[in-house]
Amino acid sequence: MTGNSYVYDFNITGQRGTLWWHAYILWLRATVYGALVILPKQATPSPFPRPDGEQVIVFGEWWHVDVEEVVKQGNALGLPPNMSDAHTINGKPGPLFPCSEKHDLLEFFLDLDPVTDTFAMEVEQGKKYLLRIVNAALNDELFFAIAGHNMTVVEIEAGIAPGQTTNVLVSANQAPGRYFMEVRPFQDVPIPVDNKTATTIFQYKNIPTTVIPTLPHLPLPNDTAFALSYNNKLRSLNTPNFPANVPLKVDRHLLFTIGLGKSVCSTCINCTRLSASLNNITFVMPKTGLLQAHYFNVKGVFNTDFPDKPPKAFNYTGAPLTANLFTTKGTRLSKIAFNSTVELVIQDTNVLSVESHPFHLHGFNFFVVGTGIGNFDPAKDPAKYNLVAPPERNIVGAPTGGWAAIRFRADNPGVWFFHCHLELHTGWGLKTAFVVEDGSGKDLAVCPPPKDLPSC
Repeated sequence: MTGNSYVYDFNITGQRGTLWWHAYILWLRATVYGALVILPKQATPSPFPRPDGEQVIVFGEWWHVDVEEVVKQGNALGLPPNMSDAHTINGKPGPLFPCSEKHDLLEFFLDLDPVTDTFAMEVEQGKKYLLRIVNAALNDELFFAIAGHNMTVVEIEAGIAPGQTTNVLVSANQAPGRYFMEVRPFQDVPIPVDNKTATTIFQYKNIPTTVIPTLPHLPLPNDTAFALSYNNKLRSLNTPNFPANVPLKVDRHLLFTIGLGKSVCSTCINCTRLSASLNNITFVMPKTGLLQAHYFNVKGVFNTDFPDKPPKAFNYTGAPLTANLFTTKGTRLSKIAFNSTVELVIQDTNVLSVESHPFHLHGFNFFVVGTGIGNFDPAKDPAKYNLVAPPERNIVGAPTGGWAAIRFRADNPGVWFFHCHLELHTGWGLKTAFVVEDGSGKDLAVCPPPKDLPSC
């Protein structure tokens, strides 16, 4: 509760690499977030060359005003809240923003104070570095590049849509100098985004700050082909030390369609508010915690009748649909049998507009076995799945006007949110949750809450 603290104890099992933590109430994660680095056990073999050093790189967004007030204003009008004023890298936007203490760009180049203006990473010629990259931005997918240097992706949670993480190796093998690292949004539909570029510096040791940094070449903001090509190249190792245990037999097939829409709002412009839905259901947050209601069998909090497929099939990615935009509202969850295998196809639609959506599943990693553009074809597309070495992650981007298919084993009992990681869409109801039933045996059931757990 406000003004108090609570200590959580938890085990880290079967995970290594870069994750992150963040606030989950409204848009508070705009400033309440950070990286969570899980190191391998000592003497564990590494599938890639060990670096000489490493650096956490966290992307973010910044508003000049109280972000909660921005959200309240948008909700009151029934419109999207104002977009951010800047992107940041490790909390700093770089010299391309007026909030920089150096108001003139030439002044910045000739007299950079990295402590106040821009984050800088010092490197030594000939050494190799691991960058642990986290996209903590609320609403933007981002391109990232380092001027003059190649990066090799060696570990992923993901790509890098909001919420995703990527570990890359980069060698300091260029002429000693100063090189910009830049991040800029990827958006391939005409929807307003904060299109500003944030910068930081890849700084070779003993190079004076009067040296003007070299700029990288980022893809165009709407370069869909580049984004799809990158994601299609990702693979699991699938080796004896790092196996890819992809479910080959599927017990439950699910198809969730993504839709934007409207809901009634008497105080809003045109008496409507923008909303979002899965299978035409806009999720309503309950007053009682879902896991609490599940564990104590509290009635009336949620229903487990979320449909396995949309109520009506249509040409999901055809001409834009702008009529009949009102959705059904409810706190409806999908019940999954313990240890069953699930295939979930996430299908974008052109209800109002197509758009890329990064979806996050709590409580599980999953395998991205296939993606495509257009409507998913259950008769043809599964034949193209990668069931040998698909990427394993917990956030997947359903591409603009396309689909993504994931598989996982439901071996973690409890209640687990499944939601779009664009904070704007989550707030509009683009989410649901899975109720994974208990298995047989005490060790395969939801643990009781700690005796000292604070009550809400």
